[in-house]
Amino acid sequence: MEWKGVLHRYFDHLPIEKRKNIVSLNEGNTPLIRANSIEEKLEDDLEVYLKYEGANPTCSFKDRGMTVAVSKAVERGEKAVICASTGNTSASAAAFAARSGLEAIVVIPEGKIAFGKLSQAMMHGARVVQIRGNFDEALELVLEISENYPVTLVNSLNPNRIEGQKTASFEISDFLGRAPDYHLLPVGNAGNITAYWKGYKEYYESGETERLPRMTGFQAAGASPIVNGEKVENPETVATAIRIGNPASWEKAENARDESGGMIGKATDEELVDAYRVLADTEGVFCEPASAASVAGLLKMDGTGYFDQGSVLTCTLTGHGLKDPDIAIDSSPEPKTVGVDVDEVLEVADI
Repeated sequence: MEWKGVLHRYFDHLPIEKRKNIVSLNEGNTPLIRANSIEEKLEDDLEVYLKYEGANPTCSFKDRGMTVAVSKAVERGEKAVICASTGNTSASAAAFAARSGLEAIVVIPEGKIAFGKLSQAMMHGARVVQIRGNFDEALELVLEISENYPVTLVNSLNPNRIEGQKTASFEISDFLGRAPDYHLLPVGNAGNITAYWKGYKEYYESGETERLPRMTGFQAAGASPIVNGEKVENPETVATAIRIGNPASWEKAENARDESGGMIGKATDEELVDAYRVLADTEGVFCEPASAASVAGLLKMDGTGYFDQGSVLTCTLTGHGLKDPDIAIDSSPEPKTVGVDVDEVLEVADI
């Protein structure tokens, strides 16, 4: 069957009334990759899969929610959308707005967004506004604007975003023929853990699956308000996509954790970068640093007794590594320069 995007595939599970209003870039249907090399590193006996959301059209999971949010805006006759963003949301909103003919306004923290993401929003024609503040302050601004002016908010506070993002759990269950025992993922603004849990519950309640996973999220240590139990005024981490001190879906994330019997922990920047490199070096999967929080959490919890032996795990990798190439370059050895000489190349290549 030809893939036409998540709204076409899961239309009956999503809040769009007419197919003619669908705005799609054929998002979804992303790879679920068996992590054989990572499995070999673990003390626990686990079957591990990577849900690689970097294969979406704008290279992050945000496209799943944005197709629904923008399609609904079109269905309602709206003219413009607005979002606050650390990068991925702005790229996705700009792309889907361009596809639909709507105007896009994105508000970003000055100097706190990776150029790989900023370039996307700019190329898709969004009106980009930088503020001298952090993401949480940017979100407060766009909330106020969307409540008082004719522009639709497309951050994950928009329930249509959560509806679209839940489709990743449908795909995982369809591929495996069951729900996993544990689902691990990064937690920033906390919309994704909320969405996955919603999707898993819907499939379970409809009889598509016979079990529910334990939702297991990880924040960056320098931006871990849910773990700490209090807002972080000035969050700092190399993982720009989850550099958020006051998550919009905080309570819903805690509900997903508690209802599923899971947990939300944290990983240091060193642990995030180590997992980021392990994924690239051993699995051939290049994700952005924030994405690696799921695998950093897996490596951290391995051998602690948290995972039941023989369990099936899925780890969401939220975005592509090219979203934030500076971290890749900074954490890798510099290339060595030699002359145009076979012997010199062989020496450096250690052949």
